[in-house]
Amino acid sequence: MARLGAHVSTAGGVARAIARGRGLGCEALQIFVKSPSQWRAPALAATEIARFAEERAAAGALPVVAHAAYLINLAAPDPAVLEKSRRALADELARAAALGLDGVVVHPGAHLGAGEAAGLDAVARSLDAVLADLPTAGPRLLLELTAGQGTVLGRTLGELRGIYDRAAAKPRLGFCLDTCHAFAGGHAIGSAAGMARFLDEADAALGLDRVACWHVNDSVGALGSRRDRHANIGEGEIGLDGFARLVADARLTAAPMILETPFGDDEQGHARDLAVLRRLVSRRPSSAPPASRRRSRGR
Repeated sequence: MARLGAHVSTAGGVARAIARGRGLGCEALQIFVKSPSQWRAPALAATEIARFAEERAAAGALPVVAHAAYLINLAAPDPAVLEKSRRALADELARAAALGLDGVVVHPGAHLGAGEAAGLDAVARSLDAVLADLPTAGPRLLLELTAGQGTVLGRTLGELRGIYDRAAAKPRLGFCLDTCHAFAGGHAIGSAAGMARFLDEADAALGLDRVACWHVNDSVGALGSRRDRHANIGEGEIGLDGFARLVADARLTAAPMILETPFGDDEQGHARDLAVLRRLVSRRPSSAPPASRRRSRGR
Protein backbone atom coordinates (compact mmCIF):
# COMPACT_ATOMS: atom_id res chain seq x y z
CA MET A 1 0.00 0.00 0.00
CA ALA A 2 1.02 3.61 -0.39
CA ARG A 3 2.50 5.55 2.50
CA LEU A 4 -0.25 7.50 4.24
CA GLY A 5 0.32 10.87 5.85
CA ALA A 6 -0.98 14.37 6.39
CA HIS A 7 -0.17 18.05 6.07
CA VAL A 8 1.31 19.05 9.43
CA SER A 9 2.13 22.35 11.05
CA THR A 10 5.64 23.78 11.27
CA ALA A 11 4.73 26.15 14.12
CA GLY A 12 7.72 26.63 16.38
CA GLY A 13 10.19 25.52 13.70
CA VAL A 14 10.13 23.27 10.67
CA ALA A 15 11.81 20.41 12.54
CA ARG A 16 8.78 20.13 14.83
CA ALA A 17 6.71 18.90 11.89
CA ILE A 18 8.43 15.52 12.07
CA ALA A 19 7.40 14.89 15.68
CA ARG A 20 3.86 16.04 14.95
CA GLY A 21 3.65 13.67 12.01
CA ARG A 22 5.06 10.77 14.00
CA GLY A 23 2.54 11.47 16.73
CA LEU A 24 -0.23 11.02 14.19
CA GLY A 25 1.31 7.83 12.82
CA CYS A 26 2.18 9.44 9.48
CA GLU A 27 4.32 7.55 6.99
CA ALA A 28 4.70 10.69 4.83
CA LEU A 29 4.32 14.42 5.43
CA GLN A 30 3.46 17.65 3.70
CA ILE A 31 4.54 21.00 5.13
CA PHE A 32 4.79 24.68 4.31
CA VAL A 33 8.38 25.92 4.12
CA LYS A 34 7.16 29.49 4.74
CA SER A 35 3.85 31.20 5.38
CA PRO A 36 1.42 30.29 2.56
CA SER A 37 -0.19 33.72 2.71
CA GLN A 38 2.92 35.92 2.48
CA TRP A 39 5.38 36.64 -0.31
CA ARG A 40 8.46 36.77 1.89
CA ALA A 41 9.77 35.08 5.02
CA PRO A 42 13.00 34.99 7.02
CA ALA A 43 15.62 32.57 5.77
CA LEU A 44 15.76 29.12 7.32
CA ALA A 45 18.50 28.96 9.95
CA ALA A 46 21.28 26.45 9.44
CA THR A 47 20.57 24.99 12.87
CA GLU A 48 16.91 24.45 11.94
CA ILE A 49 17.86 22.74 8.69
CA ALA A 50 20.24 20.43 10.55
CA ARG A 51 17.63 19.65 13.19
CA PHE A 52 15.07 18.82 10.54
CA ALA A 53 17.51 16.42 8.88
CA GLU A 54 18.22 14.71 12.21
CA GLU A 55 14.53 14.33 13.06
CA ARG A 56 13.70 13.05 9.60
CA ALA A 57 16.51 10.48 9.66
CA ALA A 58 15.36 9.27 13.08
CA ALA A 59 11.87 8.81 11.62
CA GLY A 60 13.20 6.55 8.87
CA ALA A 61 13.72 9.17 6.18
CA LEU A 62 9.98 9.37 5.52
CA PRO A 63 8.84 11.13 2.32
CA VAL A 64 8.22 14.85 2.78
CA VAL A 65 6.84 17.33 0.25
CA ALA A 66 6.08 21.03 0.58
CA HIS A 67 3.01 22.90 -0.61
CA ALA A 68 3.78 26.24 -2.24
CA ALA A 69 2.18 29.49 -1.14
CA TYR A 70 -1.37 30.16 -2.31
CA LEU A 71 -0.43 33.65 -3.53
CA ILE A 72 1.63 32.26 -6.40
CA ASN A 73 0.05 32.67 -9.84
CA LEU A 74 2.32 31.37 -12.58
CA ALA A 75 -0.15 32.55 -15.25
CA ALA A 76 -0.67 36.09 -13.92
CA PRO A 77 -1.26 38.58 -16.75
CA ASP A 78 0.08 41.39 -14.52
CA PRO A 79 3.89 41.43 -15.03
CA ALA A 80 4.51 42.57 -11.45
CA VAL A 81 2.45 39.74 -9.94
CA LEU A 82 4.01 37.26 -12.34
CA GLU A 83 7.52 38.29 -11.30
CA LYS A 84 6.64 38.09 -7.60
CA SER A 85 5.12 34.65 -8.18
CA ARG A 86 8.23 33.37 -9.93
CA ARG A 87 10.52 34.72 -7.24
CA ALA A 88 8.33 33.24 -4.51
CA LEU A 89 8.32 29.80 -6.14
CA ALA A 90 12.09 29.90 -6.66
CA ASP A 91 12.51 30.76 -2.99
CA GLU A 92 10.28 27.87 -1.90
CA LEU A 93 12.13 25.43 -4.13
CA ALA A 94 15.43 26.62 -2.66
CA ARG A 95 14.09 26.16 0.88
CA ALA A 96 12.80 22.69 0.00
CA ALA A 97 16.18 21.80 -1.49
CA ALA A 98 17.97 22.94 1.67
CA LEU A 99 15.69 20.68 3.70
CA GLY A 100 16.17 17.76 1.30
CA LEU A 101 12.47 17.51 0.47
CA ASP A 102 11.17 15.24 -2.28
CA GLY A 103 8.93 17.72 -4.06
CA VAL A 104 7.04 21.02 -4.02
CA VAL A 105 3.35 21.00 -4.91
CA VAL A 106 2.08 24.09 -6.70
CA HIS A 107 -1.25 25.19 -8.18
CA PRO A 108 -0.66 26.22 -11.80
CA GLY A 109 -2.45 29.55 -11.46
CA ALA A 110 -5.36 31.46 -12.97
CA HIS A 111 -5.46 33.13 -16.39
CA LEU A 112 -7.81 35.91 -15.09
CA GLY A 113 -9.46 36.39 -18.47
CA ALA A 114 -6.46 35.95 -20.75
CA GLY A 115 -7.80 32.60 -21.95
CA GLU A 116 -6.88 28.99 -21.31
CA ALA A 117 -4.27 28.64 -24.06
CA ALA A 118 -2.52 31.85 -23.05
CA GLY A 119 -2.64 30.76 -19.43
CA LEU A 120 -1.11 27.35 -20.13
CA ASP A 121 1.63 29.02 -22.16
CA ALA A 122 2.34 31.44 -19.32
CA VAL A 123 2.55 28.67 -16.70
CA ALA A 124 5.01 26.68 -18.83
CA ARG A 125 7.18 29.77 -19.39
CA SER A 126 7.16 30.47 -15.66
CA LEU A 127 8.19 26.93 -14.80
CA ASP A 128 11.08 27.07 -17.23
CA ALA A 129 12.18 30.50 -16.02
CA VAL A 130 12.15 29.43 -12.37
CA LEU A 131 13.85 26.08 -12.87
CA ALA A 132 16.51 27.45 -15.23
CA ASP A 133 18.15 29.31 -12.35
CA LEU A 134 18.06 26.44 -9.84
CA PRO A 135 20.28 23.35 -9.47
CA THR A 136 18.95 20.31 -11.30
CA ALA A 137 19.37 18.13 -8.21
CA GLY A 138 16.60 19.92 -6.32
CA PRO A 139 13.11 18.65 -5.49
CA ARG A 140 10.63 17.95 -8.27
CA LEU A 141 7.99 20.56 -8.96
CA LEU A 142 4.57 18.90 -8.79
CA LEU A 143 1.67 20.49 -10.68
CA GLU A 144 -1.58 19.95 -8.79
CA LEU A 145 -4.93 19.04 -10.32
CA THR A 146 -7.39 21.78 -9.30
CA ALA A 147 -11.14 22.04 -8.84
CA GLY A 148 -11.20 24.69 -11.57
CA GLN A 149 -13.06 27.47 -9.80
CA GLY A 150 -13.21 30.71 -11.77
CA THR A 151 -10.34 30.95 -14.25
CA VAL A 152 -8.06 28.59 -12.31
CA LEU A 153 -6.05 26.33 -14.61
CA GLY A 154 -5.35 22.65 -14.10
CA ARG A 155 -8.91 21.36 -13.65
CA THR A 156 -8.53 18.73 -16.34
CA LEU A 157 -5.85 16.15 -16.88
CA GLY A 158 -5.52 17.57 -20.37
CA GLU A 159 -4.66 21.01 -19.01
CA LEU A 160 -1.95 19.54 -16.79
CA ARG A 161 -0.58 17.64 -19.76
CA GLY A 162 -0.75 20.83 -21.83
CA ILE A 163 1.50 22.62 -19.35
CA TYR A 164 3.90 19.69 -19.27
CA ASP A 165 4.09 19.51 -23.06
CA ARG A 166 4.80 23.24 -23.34
CA ALA A 167 7.57 23.19 -20.72
CA ALA A 168 11.21 22.49 -21.55
CA ALA A 169 12.05 21.35 -18.00
CA LYS A 170 10.04 18.12 -18.25
CA PRO A 171 12.44 15.88 -16.27
CA ARG A 172 12.04 18.17 -13.25
CA LEU A 173 8.24 18.15 -13.32
CA GLY A 174 5.69 15.77 -11.89
CA PHE A 175 2.06 15.85 -10.77
CA CYS A 176 -0.07 15.81 -7.63
CA LEU A 177 -3.64 14.52 -7.94
CA ASP A 178 -6.20 15.67 -5.38
CA THR A 179 -9.32 13.51 -4.91
CA CYS A 180 -11.54 16.43 -3.84
CA HIS A 181 -10.41 18.47 -6.83
CA ALA A 182 -10.89 15.53 -9.19
CA PHE A 183 -14.45 14.96 -7.95
CA ALA A 184 -15.38 18.64 -7.89
CA GLY A 185 -13.87 18.93 -11.36
CA GLY A 186 -16.21 16.28 -12.75
CA HIS A 187 -14.55 12.87 -12.23
CA ALA A 188 -17.02 10.45 -10.61
CA ILE A 189 -14.38 8.71 -8.49
CA GLY A 190 -16.91 7.58 -5.88
CA SER A 191 -18.03 4.74 -8.15
CA ALA A 192 -16.01 1.74 -9.29
CA ALA A 193 -16.37 2.66 -12.95
CA GLY A 194 -15.60 6.32 -12.29
CA MET A 195 -12.43 5.60 -10.31
CA ALA A 196 -11.22 3.12 -12.92
CA ARG A 197 -11.89 5.62 -15.69
CA PHE A 198 -10.11 8.43 -13.83
CA LEU A 199 -7.00 6.35 -13.16
CA ASP A 200 -6.91 5.11 -16.74
CA GLU A 201 -7.24 8.67 -18.04
CA ALA A 202 -4.56 9.89 -15.64
CA ASP A 203 -2.22 7.16 -16.80
CA ALA A 204 -2.87 7.99 -20.46
CA ALA A 205 -2.60 11.77 -20.04
CA LEU A 206 0.14 12.09 -17.42
CA GLY A 207 1.60 8.67 -16.73
CA LEU A 208 0.92 7.34 -13.22
CA ASP A 209 4.68 7.06 -12.76
CA ARG A 210 4.83 10.88 -12.92
CA VAL A 211 2.21 11.27 -10.17
CA ALA A 212 4.56 11.75 -7.23
CA CYS A 213 1.96 12.69 -4.61
CA TRP A 214 -1.77 12.31 -3.90
CA HIS A 215 -3.92 14.63 -1.81
CA VAL A 216 -6.57 12.44 -0.23
CA ASN A 217 -9.61 14.53 0.67
CA ASP A 218 -13.35 13.95 0.57
CA SER A 219 -15.45 16.66 -1.10
CA VAL A 220 -18.02 18.99 0.44
CA GLY A 221 -19.18 19.98 -3.06
CA ALA A 222 -21.17 17.77 -5.39
CA LEU A 223 -19.74 16.08 -8.46
CA GLY A 224 -18.67 18.74 -10.98
CA SER A 225 -19.38 21.62 -8.57
CA ARG A 226 -15.86 23.08 -8.95
CA ARG A 227 -15.90 23.84 -5.21
CA ASP A 228 -12.53 23.44 -3.52
CA ARG A 229 -13.91 22.44 -0.11
CA HIS A 230 -12.39 19.46 1.67
CA ALA A 231 -14.32 17.07 3.91
CA ASN A 232 -13.12 14.33 6.21
CA ILE A 233 -12.84 10.87 4.70
CA GLY A 234 -16.29 9.30 4.33
CA GLU A 235 -18.11 12.49 5.38
CA GLY A 236 -18.31 14.10 1.96
CA GLU A 237 -19.74 13.32 -1.44
CA ILE A 238 -17.06 10.88 -2.63
CA GLY A 239 -17.71 8.25 0.00
CA LEU A 240 -15.68 5.47 1.58
CA ASP A 241 -15.80 3.10 -1.38
CA GLY A 242 -13.93 5.54 -3.59
CA PHE A 243 -11.10 5.81 -1.08
CA ALA A 244 -11.06 2.05 -0.52
CA ARG A 245 -10.38 1.58 -4.22
CA LEU A 246 -7.73 4.28 -4.25
CA VAL A 247 -5.65 2.99 -1.32
CA ALA A 248 -5.91 -0.62 -2.56
CA ASP A 249 -4.72 0.08 -6.12
CA ALA A 250 -1.35 -1.62 -6.61
CA ARG A 251 -0.33 0.93 -9.25
CA LEU A 252 -0.29 3.75 -6.70
CA THR A 253 1.98 2.39 -3.98
CA ALA A 254 5.01 4.50 -4.94
CA ALA A 255 3.45 7.93 -4.32
CA PRO A 256 2.62 9.12 -0.78
CA MET A 257 -1.02 9.88 -0.03
CA ILE A 258 -1.42 13.06 2.03
CA LEU A 259 -4.49 14.21 3.95
CA GLU A 260 -5.55 17.87 3.84
CA THR A 261 -8.85 17.29 5.64
CA PRO A 262 -10.40 19.43 8.41
CA PHE A 263 -8.82 19.14 11.85
CA GLY A 264 -12.15 19.23 13.71
CA ASP A 265 -12.85 21.02 16.97
CA ASP A 266 -10.73 18.49 18.86
CA GLU A 267 -7.90 18.71 16.27
CA GLN A 268 -8.02 14.94 15.79
CA GLY A 269 -9.40 14.97 12.25
CA HIS A 270 -6.19 13.74 10.64
CA ALA A 271 -5.74 10.97 13.20
CA ARG A 272 -9.27 9.74 12.57
CA ASP A 273 -8.90 9.97 8.81
CA LEU A 274 -5.63 8.02 8.85
CA ALA A 275 -7.33 5.30 10.89
CA VAL A 276 -10.20 5.20 8.39
CA LEU A 277 -7.85 4.90 5.42
CA ARG A 278 -5.92 2.07 7.07
CA ARG A 279 -9.14 0.18 7.74
CA LEU A 280 -10.08 0.64 4.09
CA VAL A 281 -6.87 -1.03 2.90
CA SER A 282 -8.33 -4.44 3.78
CA ARG A 283 -11.92 -3.60 2.91
CA ARG A 284 -13.53 -4.75 -0.33
CA PRO A 285 -15.45 -1.82 -1.87
CA SER A 286 -19.12 -2.33 -2.66
CA SER A 287 -20.49 -1.68 -6.13
CA ALA A 288 -23.27 0.57 -4.83
CA PRO A 289 -23.05 4.32 -5.54
CA PRO A 290 -22.22 6.52 -2.54
CA ALA A 291 -25.22 7.74 -0.58
CA SER A 292 -25.70 11.32 0.55
CA ARG A 293 -23.40 12.05 3.50
CA ARG A 294 -23.01 14.54 6.29
CA ARG A 295 -20.92 17.46 5.06
CA SER A 296 -17.85 18.77 6.79
CA ARG A 297 -16.22 22.17 6.94
CA GLY A 298 -13.58 22.67 4.25
CA ARG A 299 -9.93 23.44 4.71
